[in-house]
Amino acid sequence: MKHDEMHHEHEGHDMKEMHHEHQMDHSMHDMHHDHEMMDHDMGHMNHDMHGMHHDMGDGDMMMHGGHMMHMGNLKQKFWISLIATVPILILSPFMGMQLPFQTTFPGSDWLVLILATFLFFYGGAPFLKGAQGELSAKSPAMMTLIAMGISVSYLYSLYAFVANHFLNPQGHVMDFFWELATLIVIMLLGHWIEMNAVMSAGSALEKMAALLPGQAQVIDQAGHQHAVDLKDLKKGQTVLVAAGEKVPADGLIIAGQSQVNESLVTGESKAVAKAEGDQVIGGTVNGNGTLTVQVTGTGESGYLAQVMKLIKQAQQEKSKVEGLADKVAKYLFYAALVAGIIAFISWVFLADLNTAFERMVTVFIIACPHALGLAIPLVVARSTAIAATNGLLIRNREAIELSDKVTVVLMDKTGTLTQGAFKVNAVEVFDTALDEQRLMQLFGALERHSSHPLATGILEYNQAQTIPDLQADNVQTIQGVGLSGTVAGQSYQIVTATYLQAQHIKFDQDLFQTLAEKGNSISYLLQDQTVLGLVAQGDQIKPEAPAFIQALKKRHIQPVMLTGDNQQVAEKVAAQLGGMTVQANLKPEDKEAIVKDYQAKGEVVLMVGDGVNDAPGLTRADIGIAIGAGTDVAIDSADVILVKSNPNDIMHFLNLSHATNRKMTQNLWWGAGYNILAIPLAGGLFAGIGLVLSPAVGAILMSLSTIVVAINAMTLKLKRDA
Repeated sequence: MKHDEMHHEHEGHDMKEMHHEHQMDHSMHDMHHDHEMMDHDMGHMNHDMHGMHHDMGDGDMMMHGGHMMHMGNLKQKFWISLIATVPILILSPFMGMQLPFQTTFPGSDWLVLILATFLFFYGGAPFLKGAQGELSAKSPAMMTLIAMGISVSYLYSLYAFVANHFLNPQGHVMDFFWELATLIVIMLLGHWIEMNAVMSAGSALEKMAALLPGQAQVIDQAGHQHAVDLKDLKKGQTVLVAAGEKVPADGLIIAGQSQVNESLVTGESKAVAKAEGDQVIGGTVNGNGTLTVQVTGTGESGYLAQVMKLIKQAQQEKSKVEGLADKVAKYLFYAALVAGIIAFISWVFLADLNTAFERMVTVFIIACPHALGLAIPLVVARSTAIAATNGLLIRNREAIELSDKVTVVLMDKTGTLTQGAFKVNAVEVFDTALDEQRLMQLFGALERHSSHPLATGILEYNQAQTIPDLQADNVQTIQGVGLSGTVAGQSYQIVTATYLQAQHIKFDQDLFQTLAEKGNSISYLLQDQTVLGLVAQGDQIKPEAPAFIQALKKRHIQPVMLTGDNQQVAEKVAAQLGGMTVQANLKPEDKEAIVKDYQAKGEVVLMVGDGVNDAPGLTRADIGIAIGAGTDVAIDSADVILVKSNPNDIMHFLNLSHATNRKMTQNLWWGAGYNILAIPLAGGLFAGIGLVLSPAVGAILMSLSTIVVAINAMTLKLKRDA
């Protein structure tokens, strides 16, 4: 494509660079044919979404290997469990040992039993549910390890209570109610810390559905207007969209003109001029005009439905990385299981059944990851706090853990690498009867009726040069070309070089080529088949962008530019940035396909985007980063949000994630170290030489590992240099 097509034509622009033609709207509708249709119509979207959330969350929890607790439920469980735990700690011995602050009274053991039973079924429910999910997936991890610890603690303590009160009142079987209570509370606290630090994910679909109104104003054949539920809206019907209302469905304008806010598509708040014959997308917001729209796509055939389907598929298919804590927990689970069984068999022969049973139970309980449960959450909490103060909102912990494996970064051109604001770089006057000021006055008179970035660039130039305004009348959009209108009774047109060539109108093609090669979009002013002059505008590269690209290359990460702009302009920008791979002329659905292609080659993909069209790709990518100024849908599809649109913040994220991963690994070793040391001692492996883990030593080691983990987490810092 030639450079001049960039002006007033969508094909030559990034998805964010829309003008008078609206061809992008047509490309949006191409999606209806390029993708499978939605399983349910738009009226059932909310139902589909809730179903998906239940599938993913199994009620109220999803964390570690796909399990995560609902934030509000988790907070409530922690506080209620803590209240129940306090009397247990006071009234119940620790591993058979009476601590200085503890006491008892007649019937206190019954109170402990009641509170522990409540705690097991209430506070322990998320872990039991999570373990069920892990075991059904044949992938035991943190939840299974915790569930094993609390289940063994409770069941053995229940047996000890029955034995001490009814079977053998003269003897004494040690219970583990103290361990049960502390493990549940510490694990709930750890998960709460993590969930408090990391915002909940997965709300993109709800935000998408909320873009659509509940009803549409349908005009029947008799011309009467009546409200119809969105789910009952049919293709071919005519709807009236009043000023300020949301467009209920994809359609074709058959009457009226207005400015339509398409920020859900473009990620920009600038309104787009719409008139008869233009396409509109369901969910966009009508401006100050009234539009009569013939519905071309509803429910399963609508653009939003297509994007929703892509997001949903990406959420379901996106591979979940096994977290560091889960890997350690998996090994600890198998180690504890094997060690417990070996201890039981060994002590059956060395002593008696009761001793063997007690040793096995002790092994299972010792394996419970008190410090391990806090090792990751404390680091995550510290990391997300540092990130937030540096303009980064981390919504998904997995993004941190994956960051060191990133091999490709896909990013928008406009808004990410460039300012997204066009600047006049050259003005050329060809008519001797005009000077530069008069030429720009005429350009400004017509462009004042457009909100496209190119129009904005001309108007800002005129304002900066204090060029007086002129009034234009009868301004019309010339589809695929530009604008037409009258100024002082004279007719003028703003057109592209492609139009001039098609109409065989003479112009300086060498000059055009020279300006175009510099990455400019070129607009011509035409009167009666005569070219009066031109304006060349270029988007400005962000000052931080070249250093950002070089920093990625230094890390051996491949930078890739994704743009709807033409290849020539994109290559020019890439060259100014120091060279990078370019993917140009992209339609909305192309970005997700590119992500999948890179992943199929074994690449770990980080993607940066800001519009609804980016949302499927952001969800599909291993790490999705949204620009904070982008749409809610894009933001809710991403793992990380950049509060500022500064590409250097991506490097800050990578640097911080690297440091966070290092702290996580250190903490896991500190947390697991206790278990690695304690499990064989608890099993009586060294009993022959008099080494058996005493309760006091167990308590000291458990506390020490937890303290070390907490201190180590607080030493995390962000190294700013790339």
